[in-house]
Formats: sequence, C-alpha cells, structure tokens
Amino acid sequence: MTRTPDDSTASRAAAPSEWPGERLGFRREGRGSVARPGRRIAGLLIDFAFCYVIYFAFFFGSDWASLIIFMIEQIVLLITLGGGIGHLLLGMRLVRLDGSYAGWWRPIVRTVLLVLLIPALIWDSDQRGLHDVFAGTVLVKR
Repeated sequence: MTRTPDDSTASRAAAPSEWPGERLGFRREGRGSVARPGRRIAGLLIDFAFCYVIYFAFFFGSDWASLIIFMIEQIVLLITLGGGIGHLLLGMRLVRLDGSYAGWWRPIVRTVLLVLLIPALIWDSDQRGLHDVFAGTVLVKR
C-alpha cells in the first residue's frame, strides 16, 4: 500500500515562503526587508558606471584595470559603509543574516564571487545570489 503525503510538518517546511527573506526572518516590506532584484541590478549598474568613469579617466587601455577598480570599490565601501555607491544611492546595505554588520571577510568573499558572475546569476528562494549565500550576507533596504 502506498502512503500519500499529508500536510505534515515536513511538507509545510518545504512550502514556498510568502515573501523574499521570510525564512531568514526579514520583514516583508520597508526598512530591513530584502532588496528586490530590480533595485539590486540598478545598484550594480551604477557601480559599474562609476568604475568605468575612473577606468576611462585614468587607466584606459589596461586590460584588468576596470575589474580591479570594481573589486576595490566594492570591498572598501562594503566594509566601511555597508554598501557600494549604487547600493547607498538606492537605499540598500549589506548585512549578515542576523541583520548585523557584515564584517571584513564577507564583503571580500562576496566580491570575488560576484566578479565570477555565475554565482550572481543564480538565486535562491529568498532572491539572494549565490555570492550572498556563500558569504552569509543579504542586501536589505535601509
């Protein structure tokens, strides 16, 4: 005889969350909620634009300069201010899963993985890229 799954605890635990960040304990909307993809992508584009301005002004023609400028901008600003220029302009900050300061090593891990691009294109159910999942961080609204 085959058992059919009922509405047990195991099946409820696997149910989809109602909003991004619910499983992590973040608010549904407003300050402290998980920043949505459109805002995060716009912030990334602002950061890219800022880095390319510096690249074209001072390092044009150097093969790796734009990538290195982006990495430095991300690491320094994420550690010191909690977000890159795009994040800050669009009202986001990087935090640990408990909502506290991300520290110094998480932004480094996150940035290295972000530069690889593939982890940033794969998201979990809380709309966090793999670079944030592996770093134990999340971008939230300020």
